[in-house]
Amino acid sequence: MAEAIAFDIATELIIKLSSLALSQIGLWWNLKDDLDDLERTVSTIKAVLLDAEEKSATNNLVKVWLEELKDVLYDADDLIDDFSTEALRKDLMGENKLTKE
Repeated sequence: MAEAIAFDIATELIIKLSSLALSQIGLWWNLKDDLDDLERTVSTIKAVLLDAEEKSATNNLVKVWLEELKDVLYDADDLIDDFSTEALRKDLMGENKLTKE
């Protein structure tokens, strides 16, 4: 079960990292390469999760690892959301300053 949740979170992260808006933000803040690296890492994690799903039925260590990975993926998802929200806030604040002048 944890592997399915972790896989879904990883898939959602890839979608977010691939978004045009986040790519544009990455260019603005010179983080494009870092975001691309993160997207490749999450894709690799998805591949590992497919293998781990088979092993988790018989290996308790894999089950624990999957739970910890799920927590890390949630944290990464939250961080991406925070990053996007902050970028949007800064963008809107910049537009407001221009319209007031």
